[in-house]
Amino acid sequence: MSKVPSLNYDKVLRALQRDGWVIVRQKGSHIRLQKHHGTDVLKIIVPAHKPIKRSTLAHILKQARISLDEFIRKL
Repeated sequence: MSKVPSLNYDKVLRALQRDGWVIVRQKGSHIRLQKHHGTDVLKIIVPAHKPIKRSTLAHILKQARISLDEFIRKL
């Protein structure tokens, strides 16, 4: 298990979009994304920070139901 990288929000958004997430809206520095996962609609918020804190990114990945290795492959 590798360490969660410290990344700027634009790289995080691009990787999430490659995983099927769609930007729904942005309010201030918070960008909301959603994805259909079976019958559920998953929703996450990505802060527009440079860089996003490692702990915040780890929490986003957990909510997005994506493993760190899978996320890194999509970067």
